[in-house]
Amino acid sequence: MGIKALGYVVIETAQPDRWDHFLTQVAGVMRAPDAADGAALYRVDQRPFRFRIEQGRREYFLAAGYEVADGAALEALATAIGAAGRPVEQGSPADAALRGVAAFFRTSDPAGNGLEFYHGDSATDLPFVSPVGVPSFVTGAMGMGHAVFSAPNFDECVTFYRDVVGFHETDMPRFELFGPEGPSMGFAFMHADNGRHHSIALGEGPIPPSGAVHIMLEMPTLIEVGKAHDRMKQHGYPESATLGSHVNDETTGFYVQTPGGFDLEIGFDSLVIDPVNWKTTRHTAISVWGHDWAWMKALNEQQQNAAE
Repeated sequence: MGIKALGYVVIETAQPDRWDHFLTQVAGVMRAPDAADGAALYRVDQRPFRFRIEQGRREYFLAAGYEVADGAALEALATAIGAAGRPVEQGSPADAALRGVAAFFRTSDPAGNGLEFYHGDSATDLPFVSPVGVPSFVTGAMGMGHAVFSAPNFDECVTFYRDVVGFHETDMPRFELFGPEGPSMGFAFMHADNGRHHSIALGEGPIPPSGAVHIMLEMPTLIEVGKAHDRMKQHGYPESATLGSHVNDETTGFYVQTPGGFDLEIGFDSLVIDPVNWKTTRHTAISVWGHDWAWMKALNEQQQNAAE
């Protein structure tokens, strides 16, 4: 079966203007013409959109949309997911057209994280022009980037993504985020049938109110990462993790909190793997350097205040 790549994300918001400012002025993506149903669309390359922002009553990550090879693969995947006990809602032709695809269906993993799968992608001849001068993003066959979810039923979800959907295990660590005396947390970094180190990842824990942990965009140079970091500070968006470099996918970048509450990782120079011959790793550290996490700082301050 197999998954080609992450194609797009769907986000619900009650503050579309805030999302517009964040995406165009911090991330540097391009506003595309709105969809026929009024959703705001944003480009990072020749695909008609990578971000679909739907106006609603809440701030929520609705779905990550992944591409499969063709109609037969899509049908087989829908059958397998249904047989695994997950809901399968076939998208209407009108909704498929809104996504620029031939056909798609909606579903969720065993933790309830939102997913869409599609085939028959499309592209536009109009050039990508960033409003803040980002020359390009790293996409192509490796797709938009990656999405990270949380799952309290971690092992069940890993099995679903590996054995039902067709992702492959890249790095399967357990991190001691709370020190050697605290509980360890399982993580699963999983690749699609392309060279990106992971197109989806899972962390062991409750689903956050935002519906996702983070999504990632890859810049072409470290200079563009630095410029985005400056724009984040200039416009006052919360920094979720300082500049740093990951151990497993070797990405150098930072994390910023989006208007939806989940994070956007903006990185550079991610490891490109051989998806066919890759041997699963189990790293024991998140970062080589940097990445001071805002949540960890807040937790430490809370503990210090409680001890006083």
